[in-house]
Amino acid sequence: MVDVLNSSPLLQRPGAAEFAGTTPLDAKGVAWHYGEPLGEQRAMDTQPVIIDRSQRRIIAVAGPDAPEFLNNLLSQKLDDAPSGFAASALDLDAQGRILHHADVFYDGATFYLDLPAAQYETFTAFLRKMVFWSDVTITDTDLAILTLIGPADATEALASMDGTAFSRRVSPWTAHARFDIAVERDRIEEVVDTLVERGAALGGLMAFTAERVRAGEPELGADCDEKTIPHEAPRLINRGDRIAAVHLEKGCYRGQETVARVENIGRSPRLMVMLQLDGSAPTEPEIGATIRAGGRAVGTLGTVVHDADYGPIALARLKRSALNAGTAVDLDIDGVSARIDPDSLPTDEGEKAGRKAQQRLRGN
Repeated sequence: MVDVLNSSPLLQRPGAAEFAGTTPLDAKGVAWHYGEPLGEQRAMDTQPVIIDRSQRRIIAVAGPDAPEFLNNLLSQKLDDAPSGFAASALDLDAQGRILHHADVFYDGATFYLDLPAAQYETFTAFLRKMVFWSDVTITDTDLAILTLIGPADATEALASMDGTAFSRRVSPWTAHARFDIAVERDRIEEVVDTLVERGAALGGLMAFTAERVRAGEPELGADCDEKTIPHEAPRLINRGDRIAAVHLEKGCYRGQETVARVENIGRSPRLMVMLQLDGSAPTEPEIGATIRAGGRAVGTLGTVVHDADYGPIALARLKRSALNAGTAVDLDIDGVSARIDPDSLPTDEGEKAGRKAQQRLRGN
Protein backbone atom coordinates (compact mmCIF):
# COMPACT_ATOMS: atom_id res chain seq x y z
CA MET A 1 0.00 0.00 0.00
CA VAL A 2 1.23 3.51 -0.82
CA ASP A 3 2.00 5.59 2.25
CA VAL A 4 0.32 8.97 2.49
CA LEU A 5 2.84 11.75 2.03
CA ASN A 6 3.50 13.58 5.27
CA SER A 7 3.94 16.73 3.22
CA SER A 8 4.15 17.74 -0.41
CA PRO A 9 7.54 18.75 -1.85
CA LEU A 10 5.85 21.97 -2.95
CA LEU A 11 5.77 23.06 0.70
CA GLN A 12 9.46 23.86 0.20
CA ARG A 13 8.59 26.54 -2.37
CA PRO A 14 9.06 30.20 -1.36
CA GLY A 15 6.20 31.55 0.74
CA ALA A 16 4.49 28.18 1.15
CA ALA A 17 2.40 27.92 4.30
CA GLU A 18 0.12 25.15 5.54
CA PHE A 19 -3.31 25.79 7.05
CA ALA A 20 -2.77 27.33 10.48
CA GLY A 21 -4.40 25.37 13.28
CA THR A 22 -6.71 22.39 13.07
CA THR A 23 -9.51 21.98 10.55
CA PRO A 24 -11.83 19.29 9.21
CA LEU A 25 -10.89 20.44 5.72
CA ASP A 26 -8.78 18.04 3.68
CA ALA A 27 -5.78 20.36 3.86
CA LYS A 28 -3.01 18.46 5.61
CA GLY A 29 0.36 18.27 3.92
CA VAL A 30 -0.14 20.81 1.11
CA ALA A 31 0.22 24.58 0.86
CA TRP A 32 -2.78 26.63 1.96
CA HIS A 33 -1.13 29.55 0.16
CA TYR A 34 2.24 30.74 -1.12
CA GLY A 35 2.22 34.17 0.50
CA GLU A 36 -0.51 35.95 -1.49
CA PRO A 37 -3.72 33.90 -1.10
CA LEU A 38 -6.12 36.45 -2.58
CA GLY A 39 -3.73 37.29 -5.39
CA GLU A 40 -3.35 33.59 -6.15
CA GLN A 41 -7.10 33.30 -6.68
CA ARG A 42 -7.29 36.54 -8.64
CA ALA A 43 -4.57 35.30 -10.99
CA MET A 44 -7.09 32.74 -12.28
CA ASP A 45 -8.68 35.57 -14.26
CA THR A 46 -5.66 35.84 -16.53
CA GLN A 47 -3.64 32.60 -16.38
CA PRO A 48 -3.90 28.97 -15.29
CA VAL A 49 -3.16 28.47 -11.60
CA ILE A 50 -1.79 25.15 -10.31
CA ILE A 51 -3.26 23.88 -7.04
CA ASP A 52 -1.43 21.11 -5.22
CA ARG A 53 -4.10 18.61 -4.15
CA SER A 54 -1.71 15.72 -3.65
CA GLN A 55 -3.17 15.10 -0.18
CA ARG A 56 -5.93 13.19 -1.96
CA ARG A 57 -5.55 9.45 -2.57
CA ILE A 58 -6.27 7.63 -5.83
CA ILE A 59 -7.46 4.06 -6.24
CA ALA A 60 -7.57 2.19 -9.57
CA VAL A 61 -10.32 -0.31 -10.40
CA ALA A 62 -9.86 -2.40 -13.55
CA GLY A 63 -10.98 -5.68 -15.08
CA PRO A 64 -13.81 -6.91 -17.32
CA ASP A 65 -16.43 -6.46 -14.59
CA ALA A 66 -15.21 -3.07 -13.33
CA PRO A 67 -17.94 -0.93 -14.99
CA GLU A 68 -20.79 -3.10 -13.68
CA PHE A 69 -19.10 -3.60 -10.31
CA LEU A 70 -18.83 0.13 -9.60
CA ASN A 71 -22.22 0.86 -11.15
CA ASN A 72 -23.86 -1.50 -8.66
CA LEU A 73 -22.23 0.20 -5.68
CA LEU A 74 -22.11 3.92 -6.43
CA SER A 75 -24.57 6.68 -7.30
CA GLN A 76 -23.10 7.45 -10.73
CA LYS A 77 -24.00 5.51 -13.88
CA LEU A 78 -20.76 3.78 -14.84
CA ASP A 79 -21.74 0.54 -16.60
CA ASP A 80 -21.64 2.19 -20.03
CA ALA A 81 -19.06 4.91 -19.35
CA PRO A 82 -17.09 5.83 -22.49
CA SER A 83 -13.34 6.31 -22.49
CA GLY A 84 -12.59 9.79 -21.16
CA PHE A 85 -15.64 9.83 -18.89
CA ALA A 86 -15.24 12.18 -15.91
CA ALA A 87 -17.68 12.74 -13.06
CA SER A 88 -17.97 12.09 -9.36
CA ALA A 89 -19.83 9.44 -7.40
CA LEU A 90 -21.17 8.80 -3.91
CA ASP A 91 -21.23 5.78 -1.68
CA LEU A 92 -24.42 5.93 0.38
CA ASP A 93 -25.66 3.94 3.34
CA ALA A 94 -29.00 2.11 3.29
CA GLN A 95 -30.80 5.30 4.38
CA GLY A 96 -29.27 7.32 1.55
CA ARG A 97 -26.80 9.22 3.74
CA ILE A 98 -23.42 10.08 2.22
CA LEU A 99 -20.51 7.94 3.36
CA HIS A 100 -17.89 8.65 0.68
CA HIS A 101 -17.53 11.13 -2.19
CA ALA A 102 -15.05 10.33 -4.97
CA ASP A 103 -14.09 12.00 -8.22
CA VAL A 104 -13.97 9.55 -11.13
CA PHE A 105 -12.10 9.22 -14.41
CA TYR A 106 -12.30 6.29 -16.86
CA ASP A 107 -9.66 5.80 -19.54
CA GLY A 108 -11.41 2.92 -21.29
CA ALA A 109 -9.66 0.25 -19.24
CA THR A 110 -9.30 1.58 -15.69
CA PHE A 111 -11.45 3.66 -13.37
CA TYR A 112 -9.48 6.10 -11.23
CA LEU A 113 -11.28 7.25 -8.10
CA ASP A 114 -9.75 9.95 -5.90
CA LEU A 115 -11.00 11.16 -2.56
CA PRO A 116 -9.75 12.80 0.65
CA ALA A 117 -7.14 10.84 2.56
CA ALA A 118 -9.44 10.48 5.58
CA GLN A 119 -12.03 8.61 3.47
CA TYR A 120 -9.60 6.47 1.52
CA GLU A 121 -9.10 3.48 3.82
CA THR A 122 -12.79 2.90 4.56
CA PHE A 123 -13.79 3.37 0.93
CA THR A 124 -11.10 0.99 -0.31
CA ALA A 125 -12.07 -1.58 2.31
CA PHE A 126 -15.71 -1.32 1.22
CA LEU A 127 -14.85 -1.92 -2.44
CA ARG A 128 -12.65 -4.90 -1.64
CA LYS A 129 -15.31 -6.40 0.60
CA MET A 130 -17.84 -6.23 -2.23
CA VAL A 131 -15.75 -7.94 -4.92
CA PHE A 132 -17.09 -11.48 -4.33
CA TRP A 133 -16.92 -13.17 -7.76
CA SER A 134 -16.51 -10.01 -9.83
CA ASP A 135 -13.53 -10.05 -12.18
CA VAL A 136 -11.95 -6.81 -10.97
CA THR A 137 -8.63 -5.68 -9.57
CA ILE A 138 -8.45 -2.91 -6.98
CA THR A 139 -5.07 -1.23 -6.72
CA ASP A 140 -3.58 1.53 -4.59
CA THR A 141 -1.79 3.97 -6.86
CA ASP A 142 1.20 6.26 -6.45
CA LEU A 143 -0.56 9.09 -8.28
CA ALA A 144 -1.21 12.64 -7.10
CA ILE A 145 -3.79 15.22 -8.18
CA LEU A 146 -2.79 18.65 -9.44
CA THR A 147 -5.64 20.99 -10.32
CA LEU A 148 -5.45 23.74 -12.93
CA ILE A 149 -7.96 26.62 -12.76
CA GLY A 150 -8.05 29.60 -15.08
CA PRO A 151 -9.14 30.84 -18.53
CA ALA A 152 -10.65 27.94 -20.47
CA ASP A 153 -8.43 27.73 -23.55
CA ALA A 154 -5.10 28.28 -21.80
CA THR A 155 -5.99 25.94 -18.95
CA GLU A 156 -7.12 23.16 -21.27
CA ALA A 157 -3.95 23.49 -23.33
CA LEU A 158 -1.76 23.00 -20.26
CA ALA A 159 -3.90 20.17 -18.89
CA SER A 160 -3.33 18.30 -22.16
CA MET A 161 0.42 18.01 -21.56
CA ASP A 162 2.12 14.65 -22.06
CA GLY A 163 3.20 12.51 -19.15
CA THR A 164 0.03 12.53 -17.07
CA ALA A 165 -1.88 9.41 -16.01
CA PHE A 166 -5.09 11.22 -16.87
CA SER A 167 -6.55 14.68 -17.40
CA ARG A 168 -10.20 15.50 -16.77
CA ARG A 169 -12.31 18.62 -16.98
CA VAL A 170 -14.61 19.35 -14.05
CA SER A 171 -17.66 21.12 -15.45
CA PRO A 172 -19.61 23.12 -14.60
CA TRP A 173 -17.34 24.93 -12.19
CA THR A 174 -17.15 28.70 -11.68
CA ALA A 175 -16.46 31.40 -14.26
CA HIS A 176 -13.02 29.78 -14.48
CA ALA A 177 -12.30 26.42 -16.10
CA ARG A 178 -11.04 23.57 -13.92
CA PHE A 179 -8.95 20.58 -14.99
CA ASP A 180 -7.53 17.88 -12.73
CA ILE A 181 -4.42 16.01 -13.83
CA ALA A 182 -2.91 12.93 -12.20
CA VAL A 183 0.86 12.51 -12.10
CA GLU A 184 3.31 10.18 -10.39
CA ARG A 185 4.08 11.51 -6.92
CA ASP A 186 7.81 11.58 -7.54
CA ARG A 187 7.20 13.84 -10.56
CA ILE A 188 5.14 16.54 -8.83
CA GLU A 189 7.91 19.13 -8.84
CA GLU A 190 8.98 18.30 -12.39
CA VAL A 191 5.44 18.67 -13.71
CA VAL A 192 4.82 21.89 -11.79
CA ASP A 193 8.07 23.39 -13.11
CA THR A 194 7.04 22.49 -16.66
CA LEU A 195 3.61 24.06 -16.20
CA VAL A 196 5.12 27.24 -14.78
CA GLU A 197 7.53 27.45 -17.72
CA ARG A 198 4.49 27.25 -20.01
CA GLY A 199 2.67 30.13 -18.33
CA ALA A 200 0.97 28.79 -15.20
CA ALA A 201 1.30 30.19 -11.68
CA LEU A 202 1.36 28.33 -8.39
CA GLY A 203 -1.58 28.83 -6.02
CA GLY A 204 -2.55 27.40 -2.67
CA LEU A 205 -5.47 25.31 -1.51
CA MET A 206 -7.13 28.44 -0.10
CA ALA A 207 -7.65 29.75 -3.63
CA PHE A 208 -9.10 26.40 -4.68
CA THR A 209 -11.36 26.35 -1.61
CA ALA A 210 -12.77 29.78 -2.43
CA GLU A 211 -13.58 28.56 -5.93
CA ARG A 212 -15.11 25.38 -4.50
CA VAL A 213 -17.38 27.36 -2.20
CA ARG A 214 -18.43 29.57 -5.11
CA ALA A 215 -19.24 26.41 -7.08
CA GLY A 216 -21.35 25.07 -4.20
CA GLU A 217 -19.32 21.86 -4.04
CA PRO A 218 -19.27 20.33 -0.56
CA GLU A 219 -16.32 18.63 1.05
CA LEU A 220 -17.60 15.73 3.09
CA GLY A 221 -15.62 16.30 6.29
CA ALA A 222 -16.37 20.02 6.48
CA ASP A 223 -19.76 20.58 4.86
CA CYS A 224 -21.72 17.40 5.59
CA ASP A 225 -22.68 15.51 8.71
CA GLU A 226 -23.74 11.93 9.37
CA LYS A 227 -27.30 12.74 8.21
CA THR A 228 -26.52 14.48 4.92
CA ILE A 229 -28.32 13.09 1.87
CA PRO A 230 -27.40 14.00 -1.73
CA HIS A 231 -30.30 16.34 -2.45
CA GLU A 232 -29.15 18.70 0.31
CA ALA A 233 -26.32 19.76 -2.01
CA PRO A 234 -27.91 20.55 -5.41
CA ARG A 235 -24.53 20.47 -7.15
CA LEU A 236 -24.31 16.72 -6.49
CA ILE A 237 -27.39 15.88 -8.60
CA ASN A 238 -27.20 15.25 -12.37
CA ARG A 239 -29.57 17.64 -14.16
CA GLY A 240 -29.83 18.23 -17.88
CA ASP A 241 -26.37 18.13 -19.41
CA ARG A 242 -24.66 18.51 -16.04
CA ILE A 243 -22.88 15.34 -14.96
CA ALA A 244 -22.46 15.50 -11.20
CA ALA A 245 -22.38 12.68 -8.62
CA VAL A 246 -25.90 11.25 -8.63
CA HIS A 247 -27.46 9.82 -11.79
CA LEU A 248 -31.25 9.83 -11.49
CA GLU A 249 -32.00 7.16 -14.10
CA LYS A 250 -29.83 4.18 -13.24
CA GLY A 251 -30.29 0.77 -11.66
CA CYS A 252 -30.40 -0.13 -8.01
CA TYR A 253 -27.60 0.73 -5.59
CA ARG A 254 -27.50 1.11 -1.84
CA GLY A 255 -29.36 4.24 -0.77
CA GLN A 256 -31.18 4.72 -4.08
CA GLU A 257 -34.59 4.50 -2.43
CA THR A 258 -33.97 7.73 -0.55
CA VAL A 259 -32.66 9.46 -3.66
CA ALA A 260 -35.71 8.40 -5.69
CA ARG A 261 -38.17 9.33 -2.96
CA VAL A 262 -36.77 12.83 -2.49
CA GLU A 263 -36.46 13.39 -6.24
CA ASN A 264 -40.00 12.27 -7.08
CA ILE A 265 -42.08 13.06 -4.03
CA GLY A 266 -40.44 15.20 -1.39
CA ARG A 267 -37.65 17.64 -0.73
CA SER A 268 -34.60 17.44 1.46
CA PRO A 269 -35.20 18.93 4.91
CA ARG A 270 -32.02 20.97 4.59
CA LEU A 271 -30.32 22.78 1.73
CA MET A 272 -26.69 23.75 1.17
CA VAL A 273 -26.24 27.40 0.26
CA MET A 274 -23.44 29.93 0.09
CA LEU A 275 -23.30 32.66 2.70
CA GLN A 276 -21.63 36.04 2.54
CA LEU A 277 -20.22 36.93 5.94
CA ASP A 278 -19.63 40.32 7.53
CA GLY A 279 -16.03 41.09 6.65
CA SER A 280 -15.72 43.73 9.38
CA ALA A 281 -16.24 41.23 12.20
CA PRO A 282 -13.16 40.89 14.46
CA THR A 283 -13.35 37.10 14.47
CA GLU A 284 -14.30 34.44 11.96
CA PRO A 285 -16.80 31.70 12.85
CA GLU A 286 -15.55 28.14 12.76
CA ILE A 287 -16.76 25.14 10.79
CA GLY A 288 -19.58 23.48 12.72
CA ALA A 289 -20.85 26.70 14.32
CA THR A 290 -24.61 27.04 14.80
CA ILE A 291 -26.41 29.46 12.48
CA ARG A 292 -29.31 31.39 14.01
CA ALA A 293 -32.12 33.53 12.66
CA GLY A 294 -34.12 35.54 15.17
CA GLY A 295 -32.43 33.62 17.95
CA ARG A 296 -33.55 30.25 16.57
CA ALA A 297 -31.06 27.63 15.38
CA VAL A 298 -31.60 27.15 11.64
CA GLY A 299 -28.43 25.52 10.38
CA THR A 300 -24.76 24.65 10.61
CA LEU A 301 -21.74 26.38 9.12
CA GLY A 302 -19.45 24.52 6.73
CA THR A 303 -16.32 25.65 4.89
CA VAL A 304 -15.32 29.26 5.62
CA VAL A 305 -12.80 31.01 3.38
CA HIS A 306 -11.82 34.48 2.18
CA ASP A 307 -12.63 35.10 -1.48
CA ALA A 308 -10.75 37.56 -3.67
CA ASP A 309 -13.97 39.30 -4.75
CA TYR A 310 -16.57 38.64 -2.05
CA GLY A 311 -14.50 38.66 1.12
CA PRO A 312 -15.41 35.97 3.67
CA ILE A 313 -17.82 33.39 2.25
CA ALA A 314 -19.01 30.01 3.48
CA LEU A 315 -21.10 26.98 2.70
CA ALA A 316 -23.91 26.22 5.12
CA ARG A 317 -26.59 23.61 5.72
CA LEU A 318 -29.84 25.44 6.40
CA LYS A 319 -33.28 24.17 7.30
CA ARG A 320 -35.69 24.79 4.45
CA SER A 321 -37.94 26.65 6.86
CA ALA A 322 -35.18 29.24 7.22
CA LEU A 323 -35.41 29.92 3.49
CA ASN A 324 -39.11 30.75 3.60
CA ALA A 325 -38.31 34.32 4.56
CA GLY A 326 -36.15 34.69 1.46
CA THR A 327 -32.47 35.40 1.08
CA ALA A 328 -32.65 38.74 2.90
CA VAL A 329 -33.07 37.06 6.28
CA ASP A 330 -30.44 38.18 8.80
CA LEU A 331 -28.34 35.30 10.07
CA ASP A 332 -26.05 35.26 13.08
CA ILE A 333 -23.09 32.90 13.52
CA ASP A 334 -21.38 33.37 16.88
CA GLY A 335 -21.83 37.12 16.62
CA VAL A 336 -20.93 37.38 12.94
CA SER A 337 -23.69 38.57 10.60
CA ALA A 338 -24.34 36.70 7.37
CA ARG A 339 -26.68 36.71 4.38
CA ILE A 340 -27.64 33.99 1.93
CA ASP A 341 -26.21 34.47 -1.55
CA PRO A 342 -29.33 34.29 -3.76
CA ASP A 343 -27.36 32.87 -6.68
CA SER A 344 -26.58 29.77 -4.61
CA LEU A 345 -30.22 28.72 -4.37
CA PRO A 346 -31.19 25.94 -6.81
CA THR A 347 -33.35 26.93 -9.76
CA ASP A 348 -34.23 23.33 -10.65
CA GLU A 349 -34.98 20.60 -8.12
CA GLY A 350 -36.89 18.31 -10.45
CA GLU A 351 -40.56 18.10 -11.44
CA LYS A 352 -41.61 15.84 -8.52
CA ALA A 353 -43.39 13.38 -10.80
CA GLY A 354 -44.48 11.24 -7.88
CA ARG A 355 -46.12 14.17 -6.14
CA LYS A 356 -47.98 15.10 -9.33
CA ALA A 357 -49.22 11.52 -9.63
CA GLN A 358 -50.48 11.61 -6.05
CA GLN A 359 -52.32 14.84 -6.76
CA ARG A 360 -53.96 13.33 -9.85
CA LEU A 361 -55.13 10.32 -7.83
CA ARG A 362 -56.64 12.68 -5.26
CA GLY A 363 -58.36 14.64 -8.01
CA ASN A 364 -56.32 17.79 -7.41
